[in-house]
Amino acid sequence: MLASLSIRDIVLIDRLDLAFQPGLSALTGETGAGKSILLGALGLACGERADRAMVRAGADQGSAIAVFDLPDGHTALSLLDEAGISFEPGEPVILRRVITADGRSRAHVNDQPASVGLLRALGDVLVEIHGQHDGRGLLDPKSHKRLLDDYARNGARMAAVAQAWDTLSAARRHVEKLKADKARAAEEEVFLRDAVEALDALHPRLGEEEQLAAERRFLQQAETALSDLQAASEAFSGSDAVASRLNHALKGLERVRASLGADAAADSAQANAVSALDRASGALERALIEFDEAESALTDAASAFEVEPGALERAEERLFALRALARKHQVEVDALPALRAELAERLDAVADGEGRTREAEAALKAAEADYARAASALSEARKTQGEKLAAAVMAELAPLKLEKARFRVAVTSDETRAGPSGWDSVAFEVSTNPGAPFGPLDRIASGGELSRFALALKVCLAGSDSGIVMVFDEVDQGVGGAVADAVGHRLARLAEGGQALVVTHSPQVAARAGHHWKIAKSEEGEAMRTRVVPLDGRERREEIARMLSGAEVTEAARAAADELMAS
Repeated sequence: MLASLSIRDIVLIDRLDLAFQPGLSALTGETGAGKSILLGALGLACGERADRAMVRAGADQGSAIAVFDLPDGHTALSLLDEAGISFEPGEPVILRRVITADGRSRAHVNDQPASVGLLRALGDVLVEIHGQHDGRGLLDPKSHKRLLDDYARNGARMAAVAQAWDTLSAARRHVEKLKADKARAAEEEVFLRDAVEALDALHPRLGEEEQLAAERRFLQQAETALSDLQAASEAFSGSDAVASRLNHALKGLERVRASLGADAAADSAQANAVSALDRASGALERALIEFDEAESALTDAASAFEVEPGALERAEERLFALRALARKHQVEVDALPALRAELAERLDAVADGEGRTREAEAALKAAEADYARAASALSEARKTQGEKLAAAVMAELAPLKLEKARFRVAVTSDETRAGPSGWDSVAFEVSTNPGAPFGPLDRIASGGELSRFALALKVCLAGSDSGIVMVFDEVDQGVGGAVADAVGHRLARLAEGGQALVVTHSPQVAARAGHHWKIAKSEEGEAMRTRVVPLDGRERREEIARMLSGAEVTEAARAAADELMAS
């Protein structure tokens, strides 16, 4: 709902603040008083094109602010969320547009800078203006399919079509991928086969590079180590004289010890000599043992470094072969086993691709059949409900003095233009005179006829645009009496539970409104100013009487006004 409209320095309006209510609000006044300025300001706030001529003479800038109170789940709230505009639940949506005298324009939503495109997108779901300022709503052919689907309650059918389309699209992508993979694999078959054979011949293992590198380092060091160990062994093997001398010395000590006899310990001097001989003999015995153990250890160490001839060459050859193959495929050596599996899978695709493609194509045909059934059911529902909507609109035309006009809902199916919403195009078309061809709504001759046609449609489509503000500009143009009363009756009915604004010259229409505003132009100093005054009770009666009688308000006009207001 439009809660308020604030205007500053727009054309003849220097300052104006209006608060609106639910239901039908009438805006009346003499021709040229400034009713169109009000609608132009509302359109400006809702993203319509800005013109520097809108800025009041002498002012630096003009502005229009429209405040909307919206129910939970309104489409505008989703647009705000997508645009990153922060707002609190229950907070009003405030559209503000400023235009400077040099033609520059700025837009804000809830006091946050925004693009004019966002402002217009919000305006498209918040306001419909029908008449000379019409730029959105029923005249936009893009909205006709949605309006018909809402009228037909096609939600479940549309969901089925959308789901079938998603399945069909996925099936198409799968077939295209398989065909592309098959074509690519066929082109690469020779390369793939050679690559897999080379990998199989080498049979790389995970972690093998590190193992070979360590083995290579050991083998490179083994030759030097073995040479040093052999030199040490030769030193021992050439030292028999040392072992012989040690044995000779040990025997000599044993002879000396034996010559002293068993009683030598009785004499202290001899006892010391015996002890020294024993220690020397023990040391020589240990030296001989350690000498033998060292010689044996050197032999064992040398044998540990003895490697099979050609082992280093073989290790290096395999290591270099692995690294060369990894460089060729631009991967790490440890990635070669995984690469082999990948290349083998691609090679298998050449052989298995035909079978996979046949299966995918069968699934695609099934998806196409499912989509065709869902789209056909939606098309039939649209055509059936389109005829029903056309009959309902036709029933509304005669009371609105459009009895010669014809209306139809053109539903055209084109399978080549299939999509998530089906394969139909929907257009609301009219013929204003007998024998005249059908054409788009915006080809109706006059703005008044257009507004009445929009009114007839909106009455029939009531409920399909929850939360939208409907504005009708001179919907009663060129009609009066019973026709004007029919217009007022339909406007009041349309505004029930919602909100509609009507700019009118018809007392019958104004009398039906729940709220009434009078727009007047007055001279203030050397400038003309537009003022908007809320009317109630006696003032409203005088305005409706003026609309009935013209310049001079008579008692008869007042009585007629009372009758209209009472009805």
